[in-house]
Amino acid sequence: MSTDLFQQAERFIHRCYRELGKTEQEIDERLAEIQVQIDKSNHYVHTYEELEYGAKMAWRQSNRCIGRLFWDSLYVFDYRETSSAEGVYDALCKHLNYATNDGKIRSTISVFKPRKHNQDPIRVMNHQLLRYAGYEEDGHIIGDPASIPFTKYCESLGWRGNKTAFDLLPWVIEVDGQDPVWYEVPRSLVKEVPLSHPDYEWFSNLQLKWYSVPIISDMMLEIGGIEYVAAPFNGWYMETEIGARNLADEFRYDLLPEVASKMGLDTRRNRSLWKDRALLELNAAVLHSFKEHGVSIVDHHTAANQFQLFEEKEHACGRSITGDWTWLIPPISPASTHIFHQSYDDTVKSPNFFYQDPPYE
Repeated sequence: MSTDLFQQAERFIHRCYRELGKTEQEIDERLAEIQVQIDKSNHYVHTYEELEYGAKMAWRQSNRCIGRLFWDSLYVFDYRETSSAEGVYDALCKHLNYATNDGKIRSTISVFKPRKHNQDPIRVMNHQLLRYAGYEEDGHIIGDPASIPFTKYCESLGWRGNKTAFDLLPWVIEVDGQDPVWYEVPRSLVKEVPLSHPDYEWFSNLQLKWYSVPIISDMMLEIGGIEYVAAPFNGWYMETEIGARNLADEFRYDLLPEVASKMGLDTRRNRSLWKDRALLELNAAVLHSFKEHGVSIVDHHTAANQFQLFEEKEHACGRSITGDWTWLIPPISPASTHIFHQSYDDTVKSPNFFYQDPPYE
């Protein structure tokens, strides 16, 4: 294990330090320090510079992300000294406040203590720091169906929601294998966007809304063999994530039939293309509303253009592009982007972000 860990550290340090313009002597000296740490404890500790650049590299190499042009702008909070649930809660509040920035969203990651000797010192059990609850009531679903299992888990811990369509779930934090602790998300830190449409006045009557910042909190950040199992991170939304997936998918809020009906479309026949037309207007509403409320968002055409620029910059730096085509193409009008007409190498490189099994199941 120690040999394997050193090899992973060695690969990371060589790449990281060379990209940072450090000398071969600095690389050798740092690897000697790491070797001593691994020999002593089968573990080593990243410097802040390594942690910061490693997190940026992980974003740059995230095959499913279309927004990688901005990888070098990621702000890294180092919370590796935080050791209590209350401390984690305070850190998450700071992350949410900094990232939201009154709507001018800032790409941010908060990194807590890594896994050590197969023990996870900190786990944030939420899928996202902001997420709406889902309830099953008398055969009907209220809220987000995707959240039903986690909502039930939160209820088993004593949390109770208001059973509306948009109840914010609490943060559930586990420290050193102790009983998880839940905290209500401070409402003063949450910027939600009420959804309206630029042309359809009735759209506001649907009373839809969505939160401003997508903060993924259940993935593991791996850098040079060190696994940060609690490392919430965010960018900003592409409108299709909300309008074409969260609100439109049949297994989520399933709003296409209602929107189509309000639009007066013929929902009895597929050839009327009612789903397509309703989907487009739902996305138009998301873009309009976020702009109206001063919240950062990108449309899928602009995002595709930005990804093309990212590809060009990476090639200019002599780095190969990896990507998961099935995730990079937008869920509406994919053939209108250059991504649809290309293929990508889906090789997973380190550093990177990895999925983890939910700790509450």
